[in-house]
Amino acid sequence: MVRDRDPLGSGVTRPSGLRDASPVPEYGIASWLAKRALLDPGKEAVVEGGTRRTYAELDARVTRLAHALRGFGISAGDRVATCCVNCSEFVEVLFATARIGAMLVPLNWRLAAPELDYQLDDAGARMLFVAPEQQALAAAVHADIPAERRITFGPVYETLLADSRAAAIPETEQARFTDPHLILYTAGTTGRPKGAMLTHANEFWNSVNMTVPVGITPFDTTITTLPMFHSGGIGLYTVPMIHIGGRVVIIRAFEPDPLLRLVREHDVRLIFGVPAIWLELLARPDFDSAHLPSLRFCVSGGAPHPMAIIDGVAGRGFTFLQGYGLTETAPGGTLMPIADWRRKAGTAGKPAMHVELRVVRDDGGPCGPDEIGEVQFKGPNVFAGYWGRPDATAEAFTADGWFRTGDLGRLDDEGFLTLVDRKKDMVITGGENVYSAEVEDVLFAHAAVAEAAVIGVPDPKWGESVFAVVVLRPGARATAEDLITHSRSQLAKYKTPKGVAFVEALPRNAAGKVLKRELRERFGGARVE
Repeated sequence: MVRDRDPLGSGVTRPSGLRDASPVPEYGIASWLAKRALLDPGKEAVVEGGTRRTYAELDARVTRLAHALRGFGISAGDRVATCCVNCSEFVEVLFATARIGAMLVPLNWRLAAPELDYQLDDAGARMLFVAPEQQALAAAVHADIPAERRITFGPVYETLLADSRAAAIPETEQARFTDPHLILYTAGTTGRPKGAMLTHANEFWNSVNMTVPVGITPFDTTITTLPMFHSGGIGLYTVPMIHIGGRVVIIRAFEPDPLLRLVREHDVRLIFGVPAIWLELLARPDFDSAHLPSLRFCVSGGAPHPMAIIDGVAGRGFTFLQGYGLTETAPGGTLMPIADWRRKAGTAGKPAMHVELRVVRDDGGPCGPDEIGEVQFKGPNVFAGYWGRPDATAEAFTADGWFRTGDLGRLDDEGFLTLVDRKKDMVITGGENVYSAEVEDVLFAHAAVAEAAVIGVPDPKWGESVFAVVVLRPGARATAEDLITHSRSQLAKYKTPKGVAFVEALPRNAAGKVLKRELRERFGGARVE
């Protein structure tokens, strides 16, 4: 057979006469919705309270909104912001921006107005959509967005859609596969938050990575529990479920009892949550497979999980799949293989199908099995960079193109990842490394402890000492000495907390991660006996 030399010069030959074909989809995620409207027009796509949208209805509303955005002068590359609780309208804005190639900036409505002003100014947002619940907050925002481009969901929004064109926007005028779509601001643990840019391609590969392992089908339903301004609220599993043709149930805010009622009402098969959500659900007596026969998968991520949570969910009859990722990985990076979920409970699973993962030493060399180092990712799900911050983008990647997560973990000889800490949260006492997840797991096993977070505090002799911040279970009693004695029975002396503080609740971000920066600010000067 006659073969042509590979034009890339790799030395690989290929059969002659092959037609050049695009190796990736040509258009962005809005094309998914249009295709679903063609394939399954009468099938429910989104449910929120009494609002039910079929794929045909959702696509039609998105098209009208896309025309409305154009009417306001929004075009490809322009930034459109949202400040809203989870709602069906957010899904419409997400796909409408995608349809015209604009970029969406979902704002964290838990922030203060000056913080939102910074993000709106940094992104250069030209339009803002607001839920009624956030109307007062949005009014306090002074960003340079004219009043006519500040749209509150409700009658004004519905009139806007009704007055807009219904004609389909040609695909050739829509976003391309590699165009940026989302600007998601990171938590800003050090300095100002940075806007991580996710492309349509990132969203596609996340969808593939996160749906295939759990066998999601067009007949399945999920509930979105995380806020949609967070990558988890978008990518686990709102957008992937629409991609696959399933149904998304939206709750405006997480409350355990209404959530469980909706699981029963809509035969929900999969829920993604963070540790704080599972803790609240485990406190409900009807959170079990007998009361929720449709629910199979409880998927979790965001932080190392105490085994007590995993065992608790498993004991209620559900399959618990822990994963791991970040905003910058769209967000899925790893996921537990279903066959191994009990045998390897406590790990974050293995890298997803189209993700590469490695753990490296400080010098960049590969770690051996069970050696702790920095977790790094590479793959088509990894973000395009930080908006307007080429310096931060360059710093986030190694010379050979791996994304530095800043998280510490270890890979065992089977390739399962165990997270142990954030690099900056590791406690170094007397030259010994103490990983907070290990100490927190021991504290969590105490009968009186509901939650625990471990930080390092200054110590004149050892440099740092281990300090625990603890939330007790309702009605439970325990002293600092009780918890120190309990820890000492299971940990080396240098790992045992030297001090304990009791609080009513741990500070958390939108992803459910404990804000240890705030704990260090509050307790960093604690005296250690």
